[in-house]
Amino acid sequence: MPKKVVTLGEIMLRLSTPDFKRFVQADSFDVTYGGGEANVAAAICNYGENGVFVTKVPDNPIGQSAINHLRRYGVNTQFIARGGDRLGIYFLETGASMRASQVVYDRAGASIAEVDASEFDWDKIFDGADWFHTTGITPALSDKAAALTEAALKAAKAKGITTSIDLNYRKKLWSKEKARQIMTNLCQYVDVCIGNEEDADTTLGFKAEGTDITKGELNLEGYKSVFQQMKEKFGFKYIASTLRESHSASDNGWSALVYDGNEFYHTRQYEVRIVDRVGSGDSFASGFIYGLVTNMPLNQAAEFGVAASALKHTIPGDLNHATRKEVMDLVKGDASGRVQR
Repeated sequence: MPKKVVTLGEIMLRLSTPDFKRFVQADSFDVTYGGGEANVAAAICNYGENGVFVTKVPDNPIGQSAINHLRRYGVNTQFIARGGDRLGIYFLETGASMRASQVVYDRAGASIAEVDASEFDWDKIFDGADWFHTTGITPALSDKAAALTEAALKAAKAKGITTSIDLNYRKKLWSKEKARQIMTNLCQYVDVCIGNEEDADTTLGFKAEGTDITKGELNLEGYKSVFQQMKEKFGFKYIASTLRESHSASDNGWSALVYDGNEFYHTRQYEVRIVDRVGSGDSFASGFIYGLVTNMPLNQAAEFGVAASALKHTIPGDLNHATRKEVMDLVKGDASGRVQR
């Protein structure tokens, strides 16, 4: 029977400039939908499991379009609430070489930010669930969204469901001080913590010494110290971090480090030529979750996650359309990119 993975968060309308154009050059935008937790639910379905996405969208054609987009990939949308004023929007200008990508948010007043925890029946939502996942983006949207996130985590823990959070700090949504206050509280209900070195620093106050991703410098010993401190404070069962070496906006080194309280495991590193890096962290999270929820050993789950996210860098849009077979082939060493006939 497929594993049931429930995710909670915001889905947004994404408007991106075509052909690497700058915003000021664009006469049109490419349209898609995405959001951290929605991306995870879709990828879980793509690997053959049951991904359930919980959110609130406006009761209008744009909200319905977002739901339809998820349904295309098999996501269970039955628990999505309808109401509120609008769907959040974000604009993306994809960078290249030394020019960084840029994101402009237009999400104030989105339906999910005005949500109330009483709008969801967590007993029904979590019935038969194996895993619950959310991110640090959702509580950053509003105090109501933070209360909803806490209510969901508490309900999942009460039912003995494994919980995970991707720290995902967004400086345009809240301050470091508020992020640390809210996320420190939420992490007491979390079993599996996922995040990169910046997120661990800004949201929880743990800094990896000797690391500067802008110079392509990673100090694994610094990460190990951070993981040990996080384990000691919160008692996480597993801690994972993606490791990005930013050579440029077009070329990155990509790997991951995971920790189970006893051993550290550093995955294979991929050198990726980037088509679209949005959603790459979500792709790691979904691959890692898929591995753990289907009882892969920790190292295999980590390798699956990092291979899945490496492939996501090559795919336009928020969602990872790589199949389980494609991910497994990459894990096994086939990174040739040869035409498949």
